[in-house]
Amino acid sequence: MDQHHARSATLARLAARLRALPPSCGPVRLVAVDGHAGSGKSTFAARLSEALDGAPVVHLDDLATHEEFFGWTGRLREQVLEPLGRGVAARYAVYDWTASRFATFARVPCAPVVLIEGVGAGRLEVRPFLAGLVWMEFPRNHSWERGRHRDGPELHGFWQGWTRAEADHFAADPSRPFADLLVLQRSDGYEVLPGPMCRS
Repeated sequence: MDQHHARSATLARLAARLRALPPSCGPVRLVAVDGHAGSGKSTFAARLSEALDGAPVVHLDDLATHEEFFGWTGRLREQVLEPLGRGVAARYAVYDWTASRFATFARVPCAPVVLIEGVGAGRLEVRPFLAGLVWMEFPRNHSWERGRHRDGPELHGFWQGWTRAEADHFAADPSRPFADLLVLQRSDGYEVLPGPMCRS
């Protein structure tokens, strides 16, 4: 089996597993994809969305701001979780990181599975709404190095502030101990393993 087919098979199995979960937020199975910045969350969530026939993806970078890297829980609850919990589509304001303001809106259909991806997606205030929590198992320093390389030297100052904020966040409100599944990136795709919650 080549790399593409191996990855597709893994994602198809995971998609079937997620579809079989009981709803957790109204009629929605809300699944968080968490991990360190640069760990591959956005790419994995996009591929998992495809395996779920285009499941909506909420990007927490759209809800965070320069002033509040992790102060987005109120916006997530009011604009996304509460509407989905009522069984209706959600609509949330999207932050423009260049203009430093909320500039557009994104719609989230009330689909069978909705993905939330971003650092802190599995935090304490969000977990009661989740059907599952996936953690990208990629070392913190390697993730940050990859993120810095991706963003280039012009964002060096941003990354200095970000790494301190992320370390403080996970020290106070860790996600990994509550993960149902761990996702490892291999040369031929992904490997999905039981998370700490499945082993406890």
